[in-house]
Amino acid sequence: MTTKIRPSKGSPYARILGVGGYRPTQVVPNEEILKYIDSSDEWIRSRSGIATRHWAGPEETVSAMSVEAAGKAIAAAGISPEQVGAVIVATVSHFQQTPAIATEIAHRIGAGKPAAFDISAGCAGFGYGLTLAKGLVVEGSAEYVVVIGVERLSDLTDLEDRATAFLFGDGAGAVVVGPSQEPAIGPTVWGSEGDKSHTIKQTVGWDAYRRTPVPGGDAELPATRTPLDEIRYPAITQEGQAVFRWAVFEMAKVAQQALDDAGVSPEDLDVFIPHQANMRIIDSMVKTLKLPESVTVARDVETTGNTSAASIPLAMERLLATGAAKSGDTALVIGFGAGLVYAATVVTLP
Repeated sequence: MTTKIRPSKGSPYARILGVGGYRPTQVVPNEEILKYIDSSDEWIRSRSGIATRHWAGPEETVSAMSVEAAGKAIAAAGISPEQVGAVIVATVSHFQQTPAIATEIAHRIGAGKPAAFDISAGCAGFGYGLTLAKGLVVEGSAEYVVVIGVERLSDLTDLEDRATAFLFGDGAGAVVVGPSQEPAIGPTVWGSEGDKSHTIKQTVGWDAYRRTPVPGGDAELPATRTPLDEIRYPAITQEGQAVFRWAVFEMAKVAQQALDDAGVSPEDLDVFIPHQANMRIIDSMVKTLKLPESVTVARDVETTGNTSAASIPLAMERLLATGAAKSGDTALVIGFGAGLVYAATVVTLP
C-alpha cells in the first residue's frame, strides 16, 4: 500500500543559536540561611560549594523571569519573536496544573501562535526540552524553538531542613534552537530510574490541600485527607547520600556515553556544563571522566545554587558572557535529578 502522507521537510540538523539568562536581584548569602538551621558557612561550602544564591521577589514570577531570559536568547539568535514556532518550558515550580505557563510566556514574548507546552523532568528538564526542540526543527514542525528552564525553588524550600535549606536558588535560562547545515546537537542519552524516585521528592502533594469532598462523596473530609492545620507547605526533600552516590557514579557513565555517541573524545572537548547541583558532584565527575585541564568546567553553583531546570542554560550564559567559553566551542551538557531522570548531549555553543 502506497502512503499518501507527504514526508516532513525540516532542516538537516539543529543548533543552539542564542542563549539568555535571568537571575533575581536578591542575593542571599549563607549567613541568611544560618538564621534557620544549626550549621555554619564553612560546612555549607564544604558540602555543596555554595556561597550565595538568588531568590525571586514577588514580581519575579516564573513567567516574568522566563520572558526576560527568552527575550535575551531571541535577540542573541538574531531572529524576531514572530519567527518562534514553539515554546517549551521546563519547570517544577509553576503551581497551576493548567494552563501551561508556556502559553502565557509565548504571548508575552510576542511569538504569535506557536506550539507551547510545559515539561516536568526536574533538573534534567532543560536537556529534555533541548532534545524535543531539536526534533521539532529537524522534523519541520518549527523553524525556531525557544527552550526555557525556569525555577522559583525558594517557594519549595523548607528553611528548617538542615539537609536542603541551603541548596536551592531561583532563575531562568533560555536558548533558541534553529536550523543548521552541520551537526551541532549530538544524540541524547536519556532515561529514568523510577525505583529511586523516592530519593528526591515533594514532601506532600497539592491534593492534600483539597477540603471539598469528591463528587458524590461524603460531606466530611475524606479519610485519606489531612486537616490543613496539620500540613506543612510542600517542599523538596532528598536523601542526600543516595543522590550523591547515584550522581557521581552513574551520571559519569551517562556523560561518557554521550561523548561516545557524538564521536567526541575528552581531548576534543572545550567545555563541560553539568547540572549545578553540588560542587563535589561536579568535581567528582570531572575526575571520573578524566577531563583534561584545558576543558572549561561550569561551577556556577557557587553563586547561584541549585536552580534545577534553569541551571544548565544559566551556567552556559555566564560562561559565554564572561569569556570563559566562546562561540563554536564543543560542550558536554548533562542534567540529572528527581525521578530519577537524566539527559546528556554534546552541543556546539552559540
